[in-house]
Amino acid sequence: MSKILFKDILSSANIKVYHGSDVLVQHPKIIQPVRALDFGAGFYTTANIEQAKSFAKRVQDRNGTSEKHISVYSLNIELIKKMNCLYFNKPDKKWLDFVSANRNGIYSGINYDIIYGPVANDTIFRTFIAYQNGILSEKETIKRLKISRLYNQMVFTNEEALKCIEFFDKL
Repeated sequence: MSKILFKDILSSANIKVYHGSDVLVQHPKIIQPVRALDFGAGFYTTANIEQAKSFAKRVQDRNGTSEKHISVYSLNIELIKKMNCLYFNKPDKKWLDFVSANRNGIYSGINYDIIYGPVANDTIFRTFIAYQNGILSEKETIKRLKISRLYNQMVFTNEEALKCIEFFDKL
């Protein structure tokens, strides 16, 4: 699937988002994570089915379970438009600072309902560590992130935001 921008989601009536896990999630809820995530606590989805499959496999492996599930959701675009959204269409300084603060558990800015942007996967996180330790400059870090294959994620951070998605199907 080609890169999907936030404006593409807001202008489309048929984009689905996916959640990969070791359980089927028909009724999403906000659960505090046990580790720091890119965009903080929330219900994480992606518009990329391959990303969801990969995440389901990682969760299955991490939890030592035999199940993998992809939950599919339809988006209520009109509700999304009413939410306080933050979106990053590319890895830039603003995205780098936001993800770094969340991954370090120190983000204290605005609480957004929905956050959309590139995924900083575990390989990319090594680049973050090098940046945070002063090994890479901000410019070099962003350059490396831009040449990485980045999928997008859409995170619903509160109960009101979860009303923007509805369970549609399972894969």
